[in-house]
Amino acid sequence: MATNVQTLAVPSTSPSPLRTWGPTLAVVGVLVVVYLAAQASSASQAVFWAVGLGVGLVLQRSRLCFTSAFRDLFLLGQGRTARGIIVGLIVATLGFGMVMATVIPNPGSGVLPADAHILPLGPATVLGGLLFGFGMVIAGGCVSGALYRMGEGYLGSWVAIGGVMLGLYLLNRTWNWWWDNSISMDPFVWLPQEFGYAVAIVLTVVLLAGAYVGVLSWERRVAGNMPVIPIKRREPPPPASVSDDVRAVGRRIFKQEWTPVVGATSLALLNILLFIRYRPLGVVGEVSRWANDVGDALGAGVGPLRGLADLAGCAPVLADGASWFTDAFMLNAGIVAGAFASAVFAREFRIRAPRSPRRYIQSLGGGVIMGYGAGLGLGCTLGAFFSAVPSLALNGWVYAIALAGGAFLGVQVIKRFP
Repeated sequence: MATNVQTLAVPSTSPSPLRTWGPTLAVVGVLVVVYLAAQASSASQAVFWAVGLGVGLVLQRSRLCFTSAFRDLFLLGQGRTARGIIVGLIVATLGFGMVMATVIPNPGSGVLPADAHILPLGPATVLGGLLFGFGMVIAGGCVSGALYRMGEGYLGSWVAIGGVMLGLYLLNRTWNWWWDNSISMDPFVWLPQEFGYAVAIVLTVVLLAGAYVGVLSWERRVAGNMPVIPIKRREPPPPASVSDDVRAVGRRIFKQEWTPVVGATSLALLNILLFIRYRPLGVVGEVSRWANDVGDALGAGVGPLRGLADLAGCAPVLADGASWFTDAFMLNAGIVAGAFASAVFAREFRIRAPRSPRRYIQSLGGGVIMGYGAGLGLGCTLGAFFSAVPSLALNGWVYAIALAGGAFLGVQVIKRFP
């Protein structure tokens, strides 16, 4: 006996193409429009916007945070991020060396590469690094880390950047005292002037390799001889077509998390590319300008700052009445926008607030300490460390050691007051 079976149509639950690709296409469209507008205004602004987008993408996909590199090492005994940053520093050192050797073929001539982050080396370097390292651990992120997390929608990072601006403003109020009593008398120590390019580069790479081994040793000392349990991973099926190949590459770039080594190496390559034509990466000088502009608007301007014309790196700058849309502004805004776009592409963007109100206080307070240290040390982890060590400048190493010391002290505080 035949049975009539009625088939009911079940609505498809798969999202429409517009819902899937709409936000991504809208974001890409806005980024392209901004690039074209910047290009019409200034070719350099367009370059800094594009590099900023790349930096934001790299930081967001790799979760590359300089704070976690130091904090996790001292708090958890994990050096994965620290080792990735060291690899990035080695790559940047080789690239920066070639750029500087092209610009200044004879390092013994007494002329320094104008845009390299070769900064005065003295008490301000040490104190600035200590304060920045301590503040970034308390705040939960460094300046570049806070910028990319702003793009992800984390409200605590917006508060931290507000604290950084306040700290930079306070530093700028006291800058002339520091200049008159210390910084103006501090020496510039550029390793190629002392040893030549070859020895300076080899020495820097050897020291970085030693730091890499030191991080491995620290991890082993903390972890002990814990057995390593291999993790069996299910391999995805091989792509069935060229389009599947393309989609797989897209997923690896825009959806899967990058390793710290990939992130730091990508950041180093962007730094080299920017340095070839303009200057190394650095974000603090522009944030300092924002702070000064706010002070001017409130009738509490900083006034003339001495010695800035003689300094490279992330020196504090004063607003001069020009447009806000400078190269440095486009870089910083690009980092936020690049991280936002990356989070949207990976469907990770959402507005997130700290669970405890105390986190706002920590973000603000840590940001103030971090901002003062960044202004005093003429840069943050990106400018005074990640761009200074590859510049073959001794100040980068001193700042890095001070950073580590400040981060260690910050970890002791968060251990007591989690």
